[in-house]
Parts: sequence; structure tokens; C-alpha cells
Amino acid sequence: MNRPDTDNHETILNGISVSPGICIGKAYLVDKEGVDVVRQYPILKSQVKKEIKRFKAAVKKSKDALRDIIEKTPEDFRQQTSILETQEVLLKDKMLYGKTIDTIENESVNAEWALKKVVAEVKSIFQNMTDPYLQERAADIDHLYDHIMRNLVGANQVNIDQIDKRVILVAHDLSPAETSQIRLERIKGFVTDKGGKASHTGIIARALEIPAVLGLDNATAMIRNEDVIIVDGTAGTIIIAPSEQTLVKYGERSMRYEQHKAAITRKSRMPAETTDGHRLMVLGNIALPEEVVSVINYGADGIGLYRTEFQYMNRSDFPSEDELYDKYSDVIEVMGAKPVTIRTLDINGDKAVGPGKGPAEVNPALGLRGIRYCLQRPDVFQTQLRAILRAAVHGKVRIMFPMVSTVSEVLMSKKILNEVAESLDKDGIAFSSDIKIGVLIEVPSAAIMADKIAEEVDFFSVGTNDLIQYTLAIDRGNQQVSHLFRPLDPAILRLLRRITEVAAEKKIKVFICGEMAGYAIHAPILLGLGMDGFSMNPQSIPVVKEMIRSIKMEDTTPLVEEALKLASAEKVFEMLRETYGSILSEIDRTE
Repeated sequence: MNRPDTDNHETILNGISVSPGICIGKAYLVDKEGVDVVRQYPILKSQVKKEIKRFKAAVKKSKDALRDIIEKTPEDFRQQTSILETQEVLLKDKMLYGKTIDTIENESVNAEWALKKVVAEVKSIFQNMTDPYLQERAADIDHLYDHIMRNLVGANQVNIDQIDKRVILVAHDLSPAETSQIRLERIKGFVTDKGGKASHTGIIARALEIPAVLGLDNATAMIRNEDVIIVDGTAGTIIIAPSEQTLVKYGERSMRYEQHKAAITRKSRMPAETTDGHRLMVLGNIALPEEVVSVINYGADGIGLYRTEFQYMNRSDFPSEDELYDKYSDVIEVMGAKPVTIRTLDINGDKAVGPGKGPAEVNPALGLRGIRYCLQRPDVFQTQLRAILRAAVHGKVRIMFPMVSTVSEVLMSKKILNEVAESLDKDGIAFSSDIKIGVLIEVPSAAIMADKIAEEVDFFSVGTNDLIQYTLAIDRGNQQVSHLFRPLDPAILRLLRRITEVAAEKKIKVFICGEMAGYAIHAPILLGLGMDGFSMNPQSIPVVKEMIRSIKMEDTTPLVEEALKLASAEKVFEMLRETYGSILSEIDRTE
């Protein structure tokens, strides 16, 4: 896309809000062109060993560079480095490293082409997954590909840590290694064409707490070096060549945001208690151990969702019991007496990485995924459960089974869990049997059968992302229908009412851990429905807690009754705005 003349006219680009906040400054374009023009050419059998050696040297150079970044990372930002350590391991993984060598050898082709071919195959595994977090792992493969390819073709590596001025980074994409080189005294924020909320780049941006907007598609085509730009990480917008009036407006908004953020964050360790004394648990969602730091810093009451899939990604085999035990123990020990809810493996069977990968599925979202996959692969399931039970001796752990659709799945899962406990006891290995068991309600059938499922578990956790998707038949990733993905749709509210009523009747706790929980405007509805706790992205905790502390529990019950009578999500939203608009404006003073 050609950039229009923006010298005298401000231009607004819309992307994905990944890390909130506002920054204003000059753009610094990160040049990453010139490494993807790869052609295939045959090599003689006598040259194969030399070509493999050249590939190995390029990988070693990349590995050494990652190790250098890890070792030079200041102590304050060490929580980022486990992402790089994971990529460091991937550089030697059979799936990427081994298959590239095999391709060079078996097809007698140049290393660049072999690498490109293997990376395309590996990326497709992740891109076809239904979980947005797992889809983003394709970006990790891209970043390693770029690094190795630059070494193969002799292109310069991007060196962000050598930037010596205060700028806003603009790039087609940024790898975790590059993002980890960001120093807050030099980089105000960043924007990229690619990426999303679940990307490692996004995770690091939130850890650094700098404004970031990703997924802009054409930012590098529209923005020039030294352009003055505004990054609104809260709204997910970029303004190129802003007018004086816009600069003043956003300068004031940025100042208000930082002041208000500091004030709210200072209070984030206070309990989430309504004005009439009703206390809620507010927990954090994590996917990587290093995110525990944010959970603690933002005053979470524990971890409501620990996604365990990443430990199974980017590898050709399944992780060992000891590997999983070490990862889980790290998180549990840091959290101390606060609960850690570990979701068992939630992965598509046809896209599972490892020796057990099954046949391709036409519709994996409705196929062998979550608890279905685990029950078909009891060996994989048992290994994970053994690791969880062992790690549980270090703290307060809850186990949560995902994608449950029938009572029989719960019974089979509990049977395997009991067998695992017996095997640990027989082996004389220390483990904890004091573990609460829950299910993730994300399929309409589970909501309908909630009364029977409740008799077999200690708690419910509602995964609204999938529950909304399956109930409304909306694929969030499909741009043509994603606008219909509405958490406040009365059909969703009625299902949530069903779940909370059953939980109250059966005297079990019910939590909500989908994205719906992370928006302050939803808090009154969720309170009125009877949720016992919310779990969300750690950065959302202070604002949601502040909202809870600003409202009266007694008022939320009639609010829900009125909402359930309405016919559309728009009308529910209007009612919430009318009732709580002044409180929301007070909490979010960036406008």
C-alpha cells in the first residue's frame, strides 16, 4: 500500500490493543527486509555434508546470540528470558533443526530452501489451531527462521539495544529476542504489522508496561522514519502526523492515564469488596511461568487459569514428568498460599506436536481437543497429572479439566486422576491429595448438564471465549462475523444464569476466566449473576477491582433481572452505560 501525503493531514490506523497506555514521539523503523527472497537450487551429493555444516553454523550463531541477550538482560527484566530460553531449545529441536538437516540430505537442496520448506510445515501446525494463544506460536517459528536465515545469507541482524535515542519502534514484526532488548529509557512504545494479544511480543510489552499496538498490517508502509506518531495502546490506534490540537489532547490524556494508573495500581492489593461488604476473588490468567510476576504485582488473589499448552509446543516429543513438575513447581512456590488453578492440556488432537499426532481433522474446533484428546491419550494425561500432584506439595493447587461436554468425561478423568495418585503412592513419591477438582464450562451441553456435573466436582470455571463462540456459532477469527461475538448477548447471560444457579444449589464455587471477566463494565452483571470470582489478564486486575469496590452488590441483582428481559447485547450495554457510566468514567480517566 502506498502512503498518502500525511505531512499536513493526520492519519489514523487501527490495530490490536496489546499493552495499554499512550506515548508520543518520533518513529524509528526497524529494517528487516531482504532475507525472505529464497530460491531453491540443487547441490551435489558430495556437497551435502558441507551444506549441513553451513546450516549448523548458522544455527549455532543464532543460539549464541540468544544466549548473549539472555546473559546481558538486566536483573529487573529477567522474567522475560524464559521465552528466549524456550526459543534457544527450539533451535536444536528435531522438528525444526533435525527435519531441515534431513531435507538437505534427502533432497540434495540448499540450506535456505530446506529451512524455508520445514518452517512452512511447522507453522501450519500452529496456524490451524483454534486457541489464539497457540496460533501465535507460529510467530515464534517465524522469528527463529528470520534469525537463522540472516546468518545463512549474511544479512545484518536487528540490534535494538544500540538505539541511542528516545523513539517509538515501528516494525513488520518483532521477535521476543528483539523485544527483550528494549530499554525503557530509550523505547517509549512500539507498533507492528503482525502479532496479537497472545504473541510473545505482546506478553513482553505488557511485562514492560509500555504502550503497544500490534496487527496493524500496513504500519511500516504508512509510517516513515522520524514521523511524529501517537500510540494509544488502550484503544489500539496509531495517529500519524497528529495536529497540534491532537498532540495537546493526547499529551493531557497520557498524563491523566499515568497518574490514574499509579493511583489505581497502588490500591490493587486491596480486596475486591463492594460498598456493601461483598468480597470477590480476583485472580490472574497466565500461560508462561514468568507472568507470575505480573500476577503478584497487580494484587491477584491467586491464579485462576494456568494454561499448560506451551510446554507441549515447539517440540517433536512430549515433555517428561520431571520437566512439567519443574515448571509447575516454579509457579506454585512463587504463589505461596494463594491458589494456582492448572488447566490440563487443551490441544487439538490433529495438531498435537509429538509422536501421537493423529490424522487431519476437517473441523478441529469440534473435534479431538481438550479433555477428549487427553482421554484418548491416557499416557500423556497421566504424565501431566503425576507432575501436577507432585508439584502440589509446594502450595495450594486446583486441577481444571477443559472442553468438558458430558458427565462421563468428568468421571473418566477423575478415575485416571485417582489411578495416578495410587501409582505415586506405590512408587513412594511425595504428592498432595488435597486438590480441588473443577471443570471449564465452555460448551453449551456442559451448561445444560451443569446440575449433574456439579455433583462430581468442587468448582466451575466458565470459559466465556469458547462458550460464546459455540453458543452463538461465531468464529472470532473470521473478520466477517467477529463483530457478532458479544459477551452481553442475552443468550449468553441466560446460560451464565443457569450455571450460577446450579452452583449455588449444589454449594460449589463458580468463577469466570474468559476475556469477559477483564472488562470493568461487565463486573456489575457478573456480580449480579452470582459469580464467586473473576480471573483475567493480570493488567486488567486493578481497574476491575476498582469497579467492584465502587458498586453496591444489592443493586446488581435487579440489574441482571432487567438485563435478562432485554432482546439484544446492544440494549444490555446501553443499560450498563446508563447505570454505571459515571463510575466507569471515574475509573478510566484517559478519555
